Amino acid sequence: MKTDIILGGVGGQGILSISAIIGTAAVEKGLNVKQAEVHGMSQRGGDVMSNLRLSSEVIYSDLIPKGQVDIIIGVEPMEALRHKAMLNHEGWLVTNSIPFINIPNYPELEDIYAEVRKIKNHILIDADAIAKQVGSVRASNVVMLGAAAPFLNIPEDAFFIAIQRIFGSKGDDVVQLNINAFKAGFAEAQKVIESK
Repeated sequence: MKTDIILGGVGGQGILSISAIIGTAAVEKGLNVKQAEVHGMSQRGGDVMSNLRLSSEVIYSDLIPKGQVDIIIGVEPMEALRHKAMLNHEGWLVTNSIPFINIPNYPELEDIYAEVRKIKNHILIDADAIAKQVGSVRASNVVMLGAAAPFLNIPEDAFFIAIQRIFGSKGDDVVQLNINAFKAGFAEAQKVIESK
């Protein structure tokens, strides 16, 4: 079993939290994990990208070769598209539809959506609205993780254990909020998969 992941977004959107949850869940299930250092500007508003590799075998490099990525998880649609050349032919691009407009010449949203829709395997959801429905728009990154979970080859229970470990110090309400956000994103992804 091997899964190569790229996480893309903007500083402050929770890319590191997604990575920590996936890594913790993978280790919980006995998988090997390698993560490349986060590239880009990690301060709020700068672009952020991370390579995350999971495998039941030894992983020799933390960087993923071009055209070998199994899934791109985007918490921002333009940043997700920035990495589409890395995706393999059967890979999935799973992204939030809500932009973080941090540059004056940000492309038209309909143009971005059209590019996302050109990718055979894609999920484009309003993670912010879903997160707001479960209790906090700040959980939109975990909604995106839930939407990507069907393609990560990790059982759901491992994600719940990881969420407990990552957010446990913030209290039971925060843990439950993030579990609910994960479940809501997963359910939304299932709707898209079933409609294809």
